[in-house]
Amino acid sequence: MFGGKMKGNPGLSVGHVFSYESLVHAVAGAAGSVTAMTILYPLDTARLRLQVDEKIKSRSTPIILAKIIKEEGLSAVYRSWFSVISSLCCSNFVYFYTFNTLKNFWVKGQPSTNSKDLVMGFISGVVNVLVTTPLWVVNTRLKLQGAILGNDDIQQTDYKGILDAITQIVRKEGVLALWSSTFPSLLLVFNPAIQFMFYEGLKRQLMRGRTELRSVEVFIIGAIAKAVATTVTYPLQTVQSLLRFGQQRKGSENRILGSLRSVIYLLRQRVKRQGFLGLYKGLEAKLLQTVLTSALMFLIYEKIAGFIFRVMGVIPHVGR
Repeated sequence: MFGGKMKGNPGLSVGHVFSYESLVHAVAGAAGSVTAMTILYPLDTARLRLQVDEKIKSRSTPIILAKIIKEEGLSAVYRSWFSVISSLCCSNFVYFYTFNTLKNFWVKGQPSTNSKDLVMGFISGVVNVLVTTPLWVVNTRLKLQGAILGNDDIQQTDYKGILDAITQIVRKEGVLALWSSTFPSLLLVFNPAIQFMFYEGLKRQLMRGRTELRSVEVFIIGAIAKAVATTVTYPLQTVQSLLRFGQQRKGSENRILGSLRSVIYLLRQRVKRQGFLGLYKGLEAKLLQTVLTSALMFLIYEKIAGFIFRVMGVIPHVGR
C-alpha cells in the first residue's frame, strides 16, 4: 500500500527499489495473514466441516465447534494448523508480491483506479492459484483427516504430514490430483480481486488530505472488502472445498478433476439435496472467520509495512 523512493540512495536502480518494496509488502502480508489465521483458526475448521460434511446440520458456529470438541477433542479444532499456516503464508507472499510488483510497474507511484486494482488483483490471483493449489489440496485433506464425517462415500487417509501427503497423492492418484481444484480456484481469483478493489478504493477515499489511516479505519475497510468478496463468491468456495477433498471419495471412476462440468454438477447436486440455501451452508462461519481474519491481516500488514518503510527511510505516496 506504500510506494516511494529511498532517501539518500540515488545509486539504487528503480528496479531494485521496487523489487525490495514488493518483498517488504509480501513479507508483511504473509506475516499478517499467519497471525490473523492462527488467532481465528477454529472458525475456519467449523466452516470447512459445514461445507464438506453433507449430513451435518447448519447451526451456529459455537454449536458446531462445541460438537467437534465433544466428539473429537479440543485439538480437533486446530487439526492441520501447521499445514494451513504454511499454505497461507506461501499464498499471501505470492499474492502480495505479485500485486505490488504489478502496481509498481503499472501505476508507477500515481493513484490507482478501481479497474486497475481489479485487473491487478485478478492477475495476482491467477499466479497464486497456479503456484499454491497443491498446498491447499493437501491442507484440506489433512484438516479433515481423522474427522468424524457423515458422508459414507468419503474414504479416510493416513498422511503423516505435508510431504507424505504429496507423495501419497502423486503415487496413488497422479500428479494432476494436486491441482484437482484449479478450475474453481481460478474462478475464485475474483474473491481477492474484488476484496483488493474495495479495500484500495475505500482507502483512497479515506486517505484524501491525510498521510495515514487510523488502525480502526484499516480494520473496518478490510472487513467490509472481505465481506463483499466472500458473499459474492461463496458457492464457488464450497465447490472448491468439495473438489479438494473429493479425490478421496471411493471409486476412481467418480473422481472429480475440477472441470467446468464438475463445478456445475456439484452446484446442481448441492441445490438438489439442500436447496438454494445449501450453496451458502457454512457462510456464517466463513464470514465470521474470513472477515475478522482479513480485517486483522490488513491491520497487521499495514503496521508492519509502514514500520519497515519508516526504518528504510521510504517516503510513502499518499493515495496509493
